[in-house]
Amino acid sequence: MLTAHTKIGTKVCLGYEYKKETLLYLRNKEDFFCPVCGEQVTLKLGDRRIFHFAHKRGSTCRDFYENESIYHMEGKRQLFQWLVNQKISAELEFYDKEIQQRPDIMFLYNGKRYALEYQCSTIPEKIFIKRTKTYFQNGYIPIWIIGSNHIKQKMRNVLSFSNFHFFFLRKTSDGSFYIPSYCPEKRLFHLVGSIISYSVKNAFVQSSNFEIENISVRELLDPKIVNQISVDHWSTEIEKFNFYWSLHPGPRENSFLHEVYNQNLNLFLLPPEIGLPVRHSIFIETSPTIWQTYLYIDVLSKKNPKELISLKEIEINFKKRINRKEIILRNFPQFYEVNHFIAVLDYLLLLVKLGILSRKGETLFEIQRNLTKSLTNRKKEENKLFFKQKYHHILSKI
Repeated sequence: MLTAHTKIGTKVCLGYEYKKETLLYLRNKEDFFCPVCGEQVTLKLGDRRIFHFAHKRGSTCRDFYENESIYHMEGKRQLFQWLVNQKISAELEFYDKEIQQRPDIMFLYNGKRYALEYQCSTIPEKIFIKRTKTYFQNGYIPIWIIGSNHIKQKMRNVLSFSNFHFFFLRKTSDGSFYIPSYCPEKRLFHLVGSIISYSVKNAFVQSSNFEIENISVRELLDPKIVNQISVDHWSTEIEKFNFYWSLHPGPRENSFLHEVYNQNLNLFLLPPEIGLPVRHSIFIETSPTIWQTYLYIDVLSKKNPKELISLKEIEINFKKRINRKEIILRNFPQFYEVNHFIAVLDYLLLLVKLGILSRKGETLFEIQRNLTKSLTNRKKEENKLFFKQKYHHILSKI
């Protein structure tokens, strides 16, 4: 840890740029104590590691067992200095006795109190949710920043995510989503935005890198996210994904494939309007191919042109699939409430733009034309090419 108290309660914060000679003098003169447990701590001033305070062996302090890495300590030290350099009132490792939580940095900005957590190790979802909820309930706005060492890029504009990554999801003022990360080794913020998932773990993204000196708090809290996607890239990757899991299906995929075949459908000859990217796809863990096929089976395939579909009918079928665990939703601890159905509404509105549906008021849609299945691979490729050429401009703007 980077902060401690002297016997008389003076706080010593190693987030500031102390010279080693000054700290050697302090260490010879003072005893230091943990602000959380009150136990005596040692000021470590080695040449290989960042200057820090350490509990003695056998300490009972919970902070001791978190076993902070150099990566984590250096990261929060840099983030603290970044705030101070912007003349923002900040306190490193502030311990709130009332809630018994210690954010890496507490700071005040535009009249609001923030708790910044720089998380470089995986923690259980229950602990993440508890800390976040406690912050909200006690007047803090939590900002969770993940260590960039957790960001795994599979290929250009495609990242592999775990459920843990999505805990860090934030929302901008214009409704875009992003995950903030920071690398102390490169002194670089990495903002992962325009996240459009196509499987449980993989998603298309638009990433932006900022040197810490070239980004402000305002830009971190409300960055400008460009929501767009390469339609060709999306089509290629989702076809590869569908092919892979059809050969190696899990229990849920097996159930889906059986239903597809029982409906006289072929996974590889589905209409091109199934498996499309939508802005809130991250709200649903299940692949867009699967949940959009379910929507087709449950509702769209049963209607003829000029017939009406209600949102209530679609939502009832959507909830049935969720209850049967055929559709899995994602949790986002930093959001008070998440309306997962908005991803389905995104898809319906996309079908309106594609001329499949027309909107009739707030809760009704009318079928304009049926989705067309391909009978052969050749016909499928023709339909797909025509579809992409005609609607490329619509699909690329999410």
